[in-house]
Amino acid sequence: MRVRLLYFASLRDAAQCDAEDVDVDKISLAEIYDAAKVRHRFALPREKLRVARNGAFAQWNENAVERDEIAFMPPVSGG
Repeated sequence: MRVRLLYFASLRDAAQCDAEDVDVDKISLAEIYDAAKVRHRFALPREKLRVARNGAFAQWNENAVERDEIAFMPPVSGG
């Protein structure tokens, strides 16, 4: 199935892109992140991130469907 992955902050820097369309054979958002983590060598574990699916915050155990837009967001600090 094909999905669009969005990366923010340090994940965007590590992936060297802010988005990519990928074919995945994994179903859960957690499995999709784990595959992206290996591919891009992300240092952050899932527990430190928020995930969104089609513009709404989601749970890691939710399943993706064809053409979902999945965003992985690390914590950010500001002043």
